[in-house]
Amino acid sequence: MAISLYVNDKPVELDIDPDTPLLWALRDELRLTGTKFGCGIAQCGACTVMLNGQTRRACVTPVGTLDGADVRTIEALEGPAAEAVKAAWVDLNVPQCGYCQSGQVVTATALLEFEPKPTDEDIDNAMAGNICRCATYARIRKAVRQASDALEG
Repeated sequence: MAISLYVNDKPVELDIDPDTPLLWALRDELRLTGTKFGCGIAQCGACTVMLNGQTRRACVTPVGTLDGADVRTIEALEGPAAEAVKAAWVDLNVPQCGYCQSGQVVTATALLEFEPKPTDEDIDNAMAGNICRCATYARIRKAVRQASDALEG
């Protein structure tokens, strides 16, 4: 079954089993390896991508449900919010092992695109589905706050 998508603003046609998770279509078929496999059950957020402007766990999203969808991965995360998040991540040295970071950055960017001035509660709620086994949560919250401030300035 051929499935047509837009991935990082490029039209893509995949001829794969429609039950294949989006994560494996991205990684194995399109060689976009920035999106990580974590738990495989949508609990850790390592595989977070933007799907039609909303965050989505790629590990449990069958590609057959996405015909015509717009997928944005960490490789093409651009714009003022994304740039502010990336700069804050580097400035505050957020990553430790780094494994969860693509999902963290995608989620933080989605939050700031939707709510440029989030409260701490907004940040905690938005980031709650992204688990960091190194427990850098304080730095993640600080980075989101710094990125928000940069967007204001």
